[in-house]
Amino acid sequence: MSTAPSGFNYAKAFGIESVAGAVIFAVLYTPLLLLFVRQAFMRPNYVFIVIAFFCAVRISAFILRALLASIAADGQNLQLFITYEILYNVGFFGLLYSAYTLVMDRALLSDAPLSNDPISRLTRRRPIFRLLLSAAVAVGITGVVEASVGTTQSTVDLGNTLRKVAVYMFLILCILVAFQTVLLVRAEASYGTYKLSEGAFGARYGIHVLCLIALLLLARQAFFAATLDNSTKQNDERYWYPFAALPELVAVVLFAAPGLVPSRAELPT
Repeated sequence: MSTAPSGFNYAKAFGIESVAGAVIFAVLYTPLLLLFVRQAFMRPNYVFIVIAFFCAVRISAFILRALLASIAADGQNLQLFITYEILYNVGFFGLLYSAYTLVMDRALLSDAPLSNDPISRLTRRRPIFRLLLSAAVAVGITGVVEASVGTTQSTVDLGNTLRKVAVYMFLILCILVAFQTVLLVRAEASYGTYKLSEGAFGARYGIHVLCLIALLLLARQAFFAATLDNSTKQNDERYWYPFAALPELVAVVLFAAPGLVPSRAELPT
């Protein structure tokens, strides 16, 4: 059903009220999108491509959020609300995978031997990480759709359960990225840091930047996990913007640190 019955406003029911906040974030992401598209051509790397994709998705999502908040008919449009929710879920895939890829790429440039314990070997397998990320996105999207359009209480409950499962899956993946970052910290402390682009800020202090990115993503996901049983607080924009939207934006800005992301040509073949 595309229009809510009896004027029910889905956007307001899920805490989407601030037009200004959504517009500001859409505007802030726009120069970042242009920057990362430029970087993807000048210093080709999968990280820049995926971060550019994330910025584009976030711009689209915040534009939709602004429409949902400002126009009553759009706020009552269930399909538009579901589209926003799907865009928001899909976007985090790009940010988290970019952080993971950057940690893996910089580990390849370290002289340290790779850790041989089972968890380290498993988390270094990029196809497995992509598969788990894709599964988390798929579970989350299914949960959003089932919870929003379910015609029976059991269907709605199933959707809410799937959404919770997706939140925990993303939380575990954030912890894995943080774990790999800690391993990289130990390796660089013993064997030295990434030395290409040596004069750049991101090359000299990249490990600190990576730690901050990992902490921001972990904090963002911890917020969603901590408020799973309190949807009112989770959707309250007084909490959602500082604990969900802002950490993502700051993490994206940190990816722009000069010399942080090695080019494809600098990576071992």
